[in-house]
Amino acid sequence: MNNIAIAIHGGAGTITQATLSEEQDQAYRAALREAVEAGYALLAQGATAVEAVELAVVHLEDTPLFNAGKGSVFTKEGKHEMDAAIMCGKDLQAGAVAGVHRIKNPVRLAKTIMQHSDHVMLSGYGAEDFALLHQLEFAPENYFFDKYRYEQWSEVRDTNIFMLDHTEQRDEKFGTVGAVAVDSNGDVAAATSTGGMTNKSYNRIGDTPIIGSGTYANNRTCAISCTGHGEYFMRAVVAYDVSCLMEYKGYSLEKACEEVVMRKLVDFGGEGGLIAVNAAGEVAMPFNSEGMYRASKSQDQETFVAIYKES
Repeated sequence: MNNIAIAIHGGAGTITQATLSEEQDQAYRAALREAVEAGYALLAQGATAVEAVELAVVHLEDTPLFNAGKGSVFTKEGKHEMDAAIMCGKDLQAGAVAGVHRIKNPVRLAKTIMQHSDHVMLSGYGAEDFALLHQLEFAPENYFFDKYRYEQWSEVRDTNIFMLDHTEQRDEKFGTVGAVAVDSNGDVAAATSTGGMTNKSYNRIGDTPIIGSGTYANNRTCAISCTGHGEYFMRAVVAYDVSCLMEYKGYSLEKACEEVVMRKLVDFGGEGGLIAVNAAGEVAMPFNSEGMYRASKSQDQETFVAIYKES
């Protein structure tokens, strides 16, 4: 039986102890712990990696602490546009959704697209029609309302400024959630979900739903979920780049992640991080920002939860 393992993230950016109160720190840590342990419990019961990453991301989508699902930020029009993706490393099947408004858990829709359509990515109203067809749960607009998110948007809604999450600097905030896992069969999977940028316009879509940029999984190499400034991660094809270094150059998981996140992205001007796991159950969680909400659990490790760089 293969070693099981799971890792999750809740976004990266200028996250320091000075930016969070003790109460906020504890709330984030509790939410991360709950999500990673829920996913691990499924793996321990013999569930697939796909099922585990879906459940972990659903937990993160269901809390307003993170910019995904219920906690999604406001667009220029005062709405919510959500993206998500999921990928199975066993057969390279993938599903993604972009620009949906009313889906309670976009990651569930991404999984449904993967399993019940001939397509990889659906967007907007077409994706919502597909969700209706498969009886996925919708939520009213007020479900996604969060006072803190609304105040964020109110500060910039009459400007051309856009904001990501988790930093004191408005142009460098990275709000995404994600999970990667390996199950007892040695199959890996990745899932990522986001509400995008505060005050975004023109139906902007980032790296999250783009297979190979923000999300990727391949049993031969690893599973990756990214968080950062999407435009950089798309142009650098970050998730697939890690996999390529492992497949074609024989890099270890740790070395490949280090090369992409701490060297290539930094040289390119990209900030953020990623979580990764390989079929052997090894986990990596590198980031080049001040902090990244993250957690992991494996058979040979107690639950690990951290926020700041020094953790």
